[in-house]
Amino acid sequence: MAVQEITEAVDLCLPNGRLNREAVGFSRGPLHRSNLHGWGRNKRWDYWGIVSPRYVLGMTVVSLDYAHASQLYLYDRESGRAMTADSTSIGPGDVLIPDELPPLVVMEDNHKAKLRFLDESGQTVLKASTKHVSAHLLVEPGGDSLGAVVPWSDRRFQYTLKQLARPVSGTITVDDTEIELDPAESFAVLDRGRGKWPYKMSWNWAAGSGIVDGKRLGLQLGGRWTKGTGVTENGLFVDGRLSYWDDELDWNYNIAEKSSPWQVRGENVDATLTPFHRRHASSNVGIIASSTYQAFGVWSGFAVDADGVRHRLDGLTGWAEQAKNRW
Repeated sequence: MAVQEITEAVDLCLPNGRLNREAVGFSRGPLHRSNLHGWGRNKRWDYWGIVSPRYVLGMTVVSLDYAHASQLYLYDRESGRAMTADSTSIGPGDVLIPDELPPLVVMEDNHKAKLRFLDESGQTVLKASTKHVSAHLLVEPGGDSLGAVVPWSDRRFQYTLKQLARPVSGTITVDDTEIELDPAESFAVLDRGRGKWPYKMSWNWAAGSGIVDGKRLGLQLGGRWTKGTGVTENGLFVDGRLSYWDDELDWNYNIAEKSSPWQVRGENVDATLTPFHRRHASSNVGIIASSTYQAFGVWSGFAVDADGVRHRLDGLTGWAEQAKNRW
């Protein structure tokens, strides 16, 4: 059965805090008000990933019922240097992650990093400051989003919003070296999450952005966590227009081999990521633990849009990951 397309603003939750079944489906824009209620497995986060010829930059702000966290990760493709500034603390902390419809302001301040994500007139300003890295970036509008509500049950559900291949300009400064990003070859990806999660969960996620054959392409692939729910987070963006795929995908990779490719296949996609860098991030602070293997690289293969047009993916830059969380 086809996944329902959401075309008007809708509440994620009913007044009693359970899932609003009218919100289940996918959307081409941020139409879900994530009106989470009370205490109990609530998760909220905004993640921005930036790919450019010189740097890969990831910035995350996370709020749980009982804790908050942030992370900035930067990889220098020229020197091979990688830097991380992360923090996880029990308690509410100095963090702001709204549940309203955009425009939004997301913030986190701690002793390791200051992060600011501010929507302004359709654009988004990203600001970051750590001991070694600072960034001031302007993310241009990118067209459609891929929003999806994944229903494990009426008590456990997740709203995810993905935006791919948004051109980004501005500066990234590492120590005393400032690099200006060219929006013709630098792209931003947003992963926004709001929901009520099971305590343990694993997932795959992959993204790719770039210009191929004169078209701005964004590749969005997910797996494992949506299986059996009837909803996926899979699709292709062509010059900002989303083609949504409702089929689950086959993932093939070997985390024991750092340089081995990641392959993702389905009815509309046959994509391979060849890594140029991989990282393993893990943490364990008692009730919260995570382990993520993330490969950064260049995509090849093809994907088919809703009109049946086949698009080469060769040269898209992005990542693929396996994550396991206890939270």
